[in-house]
Amino acid sequence: MTQTLAELSQSIFATLGLAGSENPLGFAGNEGQRECLLLVDALGKNAIDEFGSKLKTLKELEYKATLSATFPSTTATSLTSLGTGLSPGLHGMVGYTMRVPHSGTPERILNALKWDERVDPYIFQPNKTLFERANEAGIRSSHISAKRYADTGFTKAALRGGIYVGVNNLEELASGASAALKDPNSFAYVYLNDVDEASHGSGFGSDKFVAALEKVDRLIELLLRHLPKGTRLWISSDHGMINRGEFVVIGKDNDLLKEVNLMAGEPRVRYLYVDEDKCEAVRSRWEGELGESVTVLTRAEALSQGLFGQVRDSVVERIGDLVVIAQGDFILVEKEREAQQCAMVGHHGGTTSQECEIPLLTRSL
Repeated sequence: MTQTLAELSQSIFATLGLAGSENPLGFAGNEGQRECLLLVDALGKNAIDEFGSKLKTLKELEYKATLSATFPSTTATSLTSLGTGLSPGLHGMVGYTMRVPHSGTPERILNALKWDERVDPYIFQPNKTLFERANEAGIRSSHISAKRYADTGFTKAALRGGIYVGVNNLEELASGASAALKDPNSFAYVYLNDVDEASHGSGFGSDKFVAALEKVDRLIELLLRHLPKGTRLWISSDHGMINRGEFVVIGKDNDLLKEVNLMAGEPRVRYLYVDEDKCEAVRSRWEGELGESVTVLTRAEALSQGLFGQVRDSVVERIGDLVVIAQGDFILVEKEREAQQCAMVGHHGGTTSQECEIPLLTRSL
């Protein structure tokens, strides 16, 4: 069975005694009752395999397991699974962008990371987070990350409930985590996005990517130095990265948007919202135009394959009537964002091992 960040967060909170949390990863209890999870955005297993041996501190950690990103393998979806302990189909954050059903004519597309003030994050993602449940149970839970994320719609939807500690640099990340764990029965979630930024901008394996990994290594060193004795440190990620190859600009010099009402998703996975009687025609058009560069599934096929796990009824319509998954290193570019999306070297969201395999490392202090 594939284990994602949902199983990881549930297992960590289970060791802290949170009622209703299972322990699917089978973690032993930690006598110190302090748990710290460092989430390094875009630190795929491939980064550990290719560069881990060159990182002084990281290479000394125990490699506990290989987990999987959610589908799609994107930050909004994976981190909401981390925050709630639920599958994408239950928490409803089914992509980087997705349709907001019944939001007018035409219906709106929600960018989960930029949000939309017309969408209530507490309604769009109504499940209690593990942070909320933990704090109600007397388990102190903290979220240590950049100040700019504190009051975003995404944080409120996916990661609400923890004591938010806004920071500006690595030293503050480490000291914030240390302070959050000063007492037993506590959990600290630490987030760093430098690897993701370097990957998108310059590509997996670039000089900037390696520099970002070295920054991660410095943060781990600081955490190991400053976290209280009795802390168990976990390090994982939300997805890996793949460098793009060929691409198509959707709707430019082709008929791919013909009979498509809305399109969402991101360059590695696209959601097409189509009238029921047009679905087969649109599917045939995409398959005929793009061939083996994509896999096109109907929503029913995607659900039957379990891509989103168990799915709430209210979430179904957020998923495209057609789900288009780019294969290999191909990307699907929006005409309106052609310059921006083609300038990005690194991408994620798809189903390759580079995008989906994420590491879990640990060290007990």
